[in-house]
Amino acid sequence: MTGFLFALVIGCLAFWFARGVWLIGRVSSGPKVQNQSATALVMIDLQTVFWRDGPYSPDQKAGAETAILQAVERAKSHGIPVIALRQEWSIPATKVIARLAMKGAAVAGTEGTEIAPPFAGKADHTLVKRVQDGFETGALDPLLKKLGVGHLHLMGLDTAYCVAKTALAARARGYRVTIDRRTILAADQKTADKALKQLEDNGVTLI
Repeated sequence: MTGFLFALVIGCLAFWFARGVWLIGRVSSGPKVQNQSATALVMIDLQTVFWRDGPYSPDQKAGAETAILQAVERAKSHGIPVIALRQEWSIPATKVIARLAMKGAAVAGTEGTEIAPPFAGKADHTLVKRVQDGFETGALDPLLKKLGVGHLHLMGLDTAYCVAKTALAARARGYRVTIDRRTILAADQKTADKALKQLEDNGVTLI
């Protein structure tokens, strides 16, 4: 009996952990875009913990920072809303995974989850995301509907993960999505290139 209970506990923990991994990379579905033609700029995970401590070179950050800030200024000059998405791992299973595999970066309540200094104060709206897909919480859909947005310009990090999954979730809802390669960062370029190819295949415009 003891062995059975031990095996049961291990099995439950393995399932719980596997579900956390699935949640992190899952692409959500949601309401389809209807009669929404405005544009919004979406900054993804440009937070202190990733910007300061992430695996991005000074040259990468310098180039992306310039391009992102220029895009933000252009957007504001044309009355285009700027939305910031901040990562906070808050689901119990994903918090454990983040502590084990990501050194605890961006776990809810930890240091560094705020928007990084170069981009602080630039967003008109800021939302918290719990996984890679920025639509997963359900908060982004009504905001975009309220703003009449049907076209998203995505920027930020990481290209292969949070940027890609948010883009795929947007396309699943019928949004037009544009990504300027100068405004995204990738820890691994080969992985990022594969993700960008998948995005192109799903109708994302890369410039």
